[in-house]
Amino acid sequence: MNIQKFIAKRSNWTILYALFLAFFVVLPLILIGIYAFRNTEGSFTLQNITKFFTQSEALNTFVYSVGIALITTVICILLGYPAAYILSNSELTKGGTLILLFILPMWINVLMRSLATVALFDFLHLKLGEGALIFGLCYDFLPFMIYPIYNTIRKIDKSYIEAAQDLGATNMQVFTKVLWPLSVPGIISGIMMVFLPTISTFAISEILTLNNKRLFGSIIQDNIMMSDTMNYGAALSLIMLAIIAITSFATGNQDDGELNQGGLI
Repeated sequence: MNIQKFIAKRSNWTILYALFLAFFVVLPLILIGIYAFRNTEGSFTLQNITKFFTQSEALNTFVYSVGIALITTVICILLGYPAAYILSNSELTKGGTLILLFILPMWINVLMRSLATVALFDFLHLKLGEGALIFGLCYDFLPFMIYPIYNTIRKIDKSYIEAAQDLGATNMQVFTKVLWPLSVPGIISGIMMVFLPTISTFAISEILTLNNKRLFGSIIQDNIMMSDTMNYGAALSLIMLAIIAITSFATGNQDDGELNQGGLI
């Protein structure tokens, strides 16, 4: 009887989720924090953190990764926003047909998609390298840009656009004054889902450049896999987590500021 009451109470269902988060999210983060501030002897040190700013290899790789991530993000926005707009105004999306076609690649493992890109470049007799890397990253992460923008545009009240048109606004003015500001939350979500994972990826860069171009994730992986540099790898992971947290906080505040400035909320 007590078990039935326990199951009947919905708040108790969260216990499993809490245990999952504790073991697979919180505990790994704690371990990363512990190892990041320890040396090989187990003593407290800040050397692992300062080493990132003094070692040219890791710092240069990080800067290069940011550049690749920026290029990938910009290309995904340029390709993803028109696609999301077309999808949001297409009759076929009401049945989910077109959306399903865009989501299908996300069901395939990223390694398989990267290997397919290698096969495509080999078929076209194109060299693997930086161009293949950017192409592969855009191919892998483009759906993550399209879908949040599509969801945001689809939820925009059409009466706003009709009101602007009734007041004599041109198509460009409707886009810049109404559609774009209201779709900013989706764009920011897309940027977060493309920019940050691109910096920390390693498998895609190793496959598409034959390990000639390394991203920040490759540096983290190399150090984590070696016992004598595992603490430094944990420090690099902690720095990456800090960057993600700061970026999330900054983009969240920017999102609210732009909406308030535009008088939309």
